[in-house]
Amino acid sequence: MEGPMKHICCLVFLVILVIAGFDGVYGAGECGKSSPEAEALKLAPCVSAAQDVNAQVSDRCCSQVKKIGQNPSCLCAVMLSNTAKSAGVKPEVAVTIPKRCNIADRPVGYKCGAYTMP
Repeated sequence: MEGPMKHICCLVFLVILVIAGFDGVYGAGECGKSSPEAEALKLAPCVSAAQDVNAQVSDRCCSQVKKIGQNPSCLCAVMLSNTAKSAGVKPEVAVTIPKRCNIADRPVGYKCGAYTMP
């Protein structure tokens, strides 16, 4: 009787975890509780500026870059995300946006994959 009772207790425990919405143990990523893919959607106003170094950077783009850029590792992850790639973002151009926005407290010299923020 002891053996089946252990199995029932384990099964009940697992059911409670599933009901509680347990998905596993995940820590906060580069962008906190949000994913880089989700944050990349917020940078939609930056797509043309992230494709062409000579394109004008909009105020909306600069505002979003300034917000996300508070966390340089998040900004980097966003620029290198699959969402950004599928939008045609060129990482070597995207890393120039904080400078092109004249953001004073931008992460100058921050390594973003193979790229360095100017």
